[in-house]
Amino acid sequence: MTRSREVLRAEFHPQTCDYWLLTGSLILAATIFGIPLLLLWIPLGLAVTRRYLASCECVLTERELLVNKGIWFRTEKTIPLEKITDLGMSQGPVMRHFGIEQLTVETAGASGPGALVTLVGVVDAPAFREAVLTQRDAAPGAPALPGPAADPGPADRALLAEILTTLTRIDGRLEQIAASADGGERREDGSR
Repeated sequence: MTRSREVLRAEFHPQTCDYWLLTGSLILAATIFGIPLLLLWIPLGLAVTRRYLASCECVLTERELLVNKGIWFRTEKTIPLEKITDLGMSQGPVMRHFGIEQLTVETAGASGPGALVTLVGVVDAPAFREAVLTQRDAAPGAPALPGPAADPGPADRALLAEILTTLTRIDGRLEQIAASADGGERREDGSR
Protein backbone atom coordinates (compact mmCIF):
# COMPACT_ATOMS: atom_id res chain seq x y z
CA MET A 1 0.00 0.00 0.00
CA THR A 2 1.43 3.37 -0.97
CA ARG A 3 1.38 6.30 1.38
CA SER A 4 -0.64 9.37 0.51
CA ARG A 5 1.15 12.65 -0.15
CA GLU A 6 1.55 14.87 2.91
CA VAL A 7 -0.63 17.98 2.83
CA LEU A 8 0.01 19.56 6.25
CA ARG A 9 1.94 18.74 9.41
CA ALA A 10 0.61 20.06 12.72
CA GLU A 11 2.95 21.85 15.07
CA PHE A 12 2.42 21.85 18.83
CA HIS A 13 2.64 24.98 20.96
CA PRO A 14 5.46 24.85 23.60
CA GLN A 15 3.03 26.40 26.14
CA THR A 16 1.25 23.02 26.17
CA CYS A 17 3.89 21.71 28.59
CA ASP A 18 3.20 24.60 30.97
CA TYR A 19 -0.54 23.89 30.72
CA TRP A 20 -0.07 20.20 31.60
CA LEU A 21 2.35 21.11 34.40
CA LEU A 22 -0.08 23.63 35.92
CA THR A 23 -3.05 21.27 35.58
CA GLY A 24 -1.13 18.48 37.33
CA SER A 25 0.00 20.89 40.04
CA LEU A 26 -3.57 22.09 40.67
CA ILE A 27 -4.79 18.50 40.98
CA LEU A 28 -1.99 17.62 43.40
CA ALA A 29 -2.53 20.80 45.42
CA ALA A 30 -6.24 19.97 45.78
CA THR A 31 -5.45 16.80 47.74
CA ILE A 32 -3.73 16.43 51.10
CA PHE A 33 -1.48 13.62 49.87
CA GLY A 34 -0.61 15.47 46.68
CA ILE A 35 0.94 18.54 48.31
CA PRO A 36 4.25 16.80 49.21
CA LEU A 37 4.32 15.26 45.72
CA LEU A 38 4.42 18.75 44.19
CA LEU A 39 8.17 18.85 44.96
CA LEU A 40 8.63 15.80 42.73
CA TRP A 41 6.01 16.73 40.14
CA ILE A 42 7.44 20.06 39.09
CA PRO A 43 10.90 18.87 37.87
CA LEU A 44 9.72 15.39 36.85
CA GLY A 45 6.51 16.66 35.27
CA LEU A 46 8.38 19.27 33.26
CA ALA A 47 10.72 16.64 31.81
CA VAL A 48 7.89 14.20 31.07
CA THR A 49 5.59 16.75 29.47
CA ARG A 50 8.40 18.07 27.24
CA ARG A 51 9.27 14.57 26.13
CA TYR A 52 5.61 13.71 25.53
CA LEU A 53 5.05 16.87 23.49
CA ALA A 54 8.16 16.10 21.42
CA SER A 55 6.70 12.66 20.64
CA CYS A 56 3.39 14.09 19.38
CA GLU A 57 2.95 14.11 15.63
CA CYS A 58 -0.11 14.79 13.50
CA VAL A 59 0.09 14.69 9.71
CA LEU A 60 -2.70 15.42 7.26
CA THR A 61 -2.29 13.54 3.97
CA GLU A 62 -4.46 13.44 0.88
CA ARG A 63 -6.54 10.56 2.26
CA GLU A 64 -5.95 10.24 6.01
CA LEU A 65 -4.97 11.86 9.27
CA LEU A 66 -1.94 10.20 10.89
CA VAL A 67 -1.55 10.68 14.65
CA ASN A 68 1.40 9.40 16.72
CA LYS A 69 1.98 10.16 20.39
CA GLY A 70 3.22 8.70 23.64
CA ILE A 71 6.46 8.09 25.52
CA TRP A 72 6.26 4.63 27.10
CA PHE A 73 3.09 3.52 25.40
CA ARG A 74 3.03 4.74 21.78
CA THR A 75 -0.31 5.32 20.10
CA GLU A 76 -0.40 5.38 16.33
CA LYS A 77 -3.67 6.00 14.54
CA THR A 78 -4.48 6.28 10.86
CA ILE A 79 -7.87 7.88 10.40
CA PRO A 80 -9.33 7.83 6.87
CA LEU A 81 -10.65 11.29 6.04
CA GLU A 82 -13.99 9.95 4.81
CA LYS A 83 -14.62 8.48 8.29
CA ILE A 84 -14.14 11.84 10.08
CA THR A 85 -17.54 13.22 11.09
CA ASP A 86 -16.36 16.17 13.17
CA LEU A 87 -13.32 17.96 14.50
CA GLY A 88 -14.39 19.61 17.72
CA MET A 89 -12.51 22.46 19.36
CA SER A 90 -12.61 23.31 23.04
CA GLN A 91 -10.75 25.72 25.27
CA GLY A 92 -11.13 26.04 29.02
CA PRO A 93 -10.02 29.03 31.09
CA VAL A 94 -6.54 27.61 31.81
CA MET A 95 -6.06 26.75 28.13
CA ARG A 96 -7.23 30.24 27.18
CA HIS A 97 -4.59 31.68 29.55
CA PHE A 98 -1.87 29.75 27.72
CA GLY A 99 -3.36 30.42 24.27
CA ILE A 100 -3.89 26.77 23.38
CA GLU A 101 -6.89 24.74 22.24
CA GLN A 102 -7.93 21.12 22.20
CA LEU A 103 -8.99 19.37 18.98
CA THR A 104 -11.08 16.21 19.16
CA VAL A 105 -11.44 13.94 16.14
CA GLU A 106 -14.75 12.11 15.98
CA THR A 107 -15.38 9.39 13.42
CA ALA A 108 -18.24 7.38 12.03
CA GLY A 109 -18.31 3.92 13.55
CA ALA A 110 -16.03 4.74 16.49
CA SER A 111 -16.45 2.29 19.33
CA GLY A 112 -17.36 3.79 22.66
CA PRO A 113 -18.28 7.30 23.68
CA GLY A 114 -16.06 10.31 23.18
CA ALA A 115 -13.49 11.28 20.62
CA LEU A 116 -11.23 8.84 18.81
CA VAL A 117 -8.23 11.18 19.11
CA THR A 118 -7.61 14.25 21.26
CA LEU A 119 -4.89 16.73 20.32
CA VAL A 120 -3.94 19.44 22.80
CA GLY A 121 -1.89 22.47 21.81
CA VAL A 122 -1.96 22.39 18.00
CA VAL A 123 -0.61 25.72 16.76
CA ASP A 124 -3.39 27.66 14.99
CA ALA A 125 -5.94 24.92 15.71
CA PRO A 126 -8.80 26.63 13.80
CA ALA A 127 -6.73 26.73 10.59
CA PHE A 128 -5.63 23.09 11.03
CA ARG A 129 -9.24 22.06 11.65
CA GLU A 130 -10.37 23.88 8.51
CA ALA A 131 -7.57 22.28 6.46
CA VAL A 132 -8.60 18.78 7.61
CA LEU A 133 -12.29 19.40 6.86
CA THR A 134 -11.47 20.91 3.46
CA GLN A 135 -9.22 17.98 2.57
CA ARG A 136 -11.90 15.55 3.78
CA ASP A 137 -14.46 17.12 1.44
CA ALA A 138 -11.98 17.12 -1.47
CA ALA A 139 -10.59 13.62 -0.83
CA PRO A 140 -10.97 10.98 -3.53
CA GLY A 141 -14.01 8.86 -2.75
CA ALA A 142 -15.65 11.54 -0.63
CA PRO A 143 -19.39 11.56 -1.21
CA ALA A 144 -20.57 14.51 -3.26
CA LEU A 145 -23.39 16.19 -1.44
CA PRO A 146 -25.89 18.16 -3.50
CA GLY A 147 -26.28 21.81 -2.65
CA PRO A 148 -29.48 23.16 -1.13
CA ALA A 149 -30.71 24.44 -4.49
CA ALA A 150 -30.03 21.17 -6.38
CA ASP A 151 -32.91 20.39 -8.72
CA PRO A 152 -33.52 16.71 -9.48
CA GLY A 153 -33.32 15.80 -13.15
CA PRO A 154 -36.15 14.16 -15.13
CA ALA A 155 -34.97 10.63 -14.27
CA ASP A 156 -34.84 11.50 -10.57
CA ARG A 157 -38.31 13.05 -10.72
CA ALA A 158 -39.71 9.87 -12.32
CA LEU A 159 -38.08 7.74 -9.62
CA LEU A 160 -39.42 10.01 -6.87
CA ALA A 161 -42.92 9.80 -8.38
CA GLU A 162 -42.67 5.99 -8.44
CA ILE A 163 -41.54 5.93 -4.81
CA LEU A 164 -44.45 8.21 -3.84
CA THR A 165 -46.93 5.95 -5.63
CA THR A 166 -45.51 2.87 -3.88
CA LEU A 167 -45.61 4.54 -0.46
CA THR A 168 -49.21 5.66 -1.04
CA ARG A 169 -50.17 2.10 -2.01
CA ILE A 170 -48.44 0.67 1.11
CA ASP A 171 -50.16 3.24 3.31
CA GLY A 172 -53.55 2.28 1.86
CA ARG A 173 -52.91 -1.42 2.51
CA LEU A 174 -51.82 -0.73 6.08
CA GLU A 175 -55.06 1.18 6.66
CA GLN A 176 -57.04 -1.79 5.27
CA ILE A 177 -55.20 -4.20 7.57
CA ALA A 178 -55.78 -1.95 10.58
CA ALA A 179 -59.48 -1.62 9.69
CA SER A 180 -59.91 -5.38 9.30
CA ALA A 181 -58.13 -6.03 12.60
CA ASP A 182 -60.57 -3.66 14.34
CA GLY A 183 -63.49 -5.04 12.25
CA GLY A 184 -65.39 -7.15 14.79
CA GLU A 185 -64.25 -5.47 17.98
CA ARG A 186 -66.34 -2.80 19.62
CA ARG A 187 -64.69 -0.18 21.76
CA GLU A 188 -66.03 0.81 25.17
CA ASP A 189 -67.45 4.05 23.76
CA GLY A 190 -69.66 2.06 21.35
CA SER A 191 -67.77 2.92 18.16
CA ARG A 192 -66.17 0.41 15.85
